[in-house]
Amino acid sequence: MIQEIETINWAEGSEPKVLNEIHRSTTNISIYNREISHLDVEINELLVENAEIQTSGEPKLIQQYLKEKLSAYPLILDDLLTLIEHFKLATEATSYRVLLATVNTNMCRKFHSDINDLRMLCTYSGPGTLWLKNDNVNWKELNALSSVQDVAIDESKAEQAKRGSVIILKGALYPNDQTSAIIHRSPTIEETGTRRLLLRIDTNEFLNFNL
Repeated sequence: MIQEIETINWAEGSEPKVLNEIHRSTTNISIYNREISHLDVEINELLVENAEIQTSGEPKLIQQYLKEKLSAYPLILDDLLTLIEHFKLATEATSYRVLLATVNTNMCRKFHSDINDLRMLCTYSGPGTLWLKNDNVNWKELNALSSVQDVAIDESKAEQAKRGSVIILKGALYPNDQTSAIIHRSPTIEETGTRRLLLRIDTNEFLNFNL
């Protein structure tokens, strides 16, 4: 973790190139805001089916698998393949893990940092991921290996990704000791019966950028 935590820890924009800003030492979340209403019919169909599709490996193998599983959903398929390419450009990794799933639980209830290098998320339906600005993190209490109750100084001031927005999260294993991981958690949905359709893409290898 850096000695002096920068206040501005996010990059946000309406073009996919903003995702590459994740490599700035002061940035631990990059946010690509976009409109996805044209996907709503297929999104709703996947929710009805309680879709869960997961695969891993090299991009070509992932593409082949997704084309087989999502042949009835050409718009979602095209979007997933595009996002994989964006993540590939940002990470320069050669192997990935991809999960598209209907979620009806709270998943990660507490604010925490991930024990990985980089992760892409996109919430196609339902509330998006919650994350903290650096000045809303109690850094003295934070332990990257475990979650504690009072990581957020003021949880009511947590930021939240919009539906359809694509985010890349910097984890605790990002290969630069002059940067910090993003503190985030899943939205609370279990108590309300809300469901999410969530895309998650992880690297299948630890990265080693020339920083």
